[in-house]
Amino acid sequence: MANKVNMTLRIEPELKRETASLFESLGLDMSTATGLFYRQALRCHGLPFDVRIDEPNETTYAAMESAENGTDIYGPYDDTAELMAALHA
Repeated sequence: MANKVNMTLRIEPELKRETASLFESLGLDMSTATGLFYRQALRCHGLPFDVRIDEPNETTYAAMESAENGTDIYGPYDDTAELMAALHA
């Protein structure tokens, strides 16, 4: 067995509980899952997932602006059912 060192992490109790439950369902303990994260980071030469700020797309910005201005660029609909019917037409 390879030499190992102890590591202490500070994490919110609820986050720890939820992730421990998830990892357990995958057959992993917290130590193994953390080790997998580090191995993937080394393999990727960075974080093994995208880190970015989610920005609304142009369509969402246009809808937000029309709502602020009191105009509806998608047509006048009285309720969600009417809008859904128009979208499926």
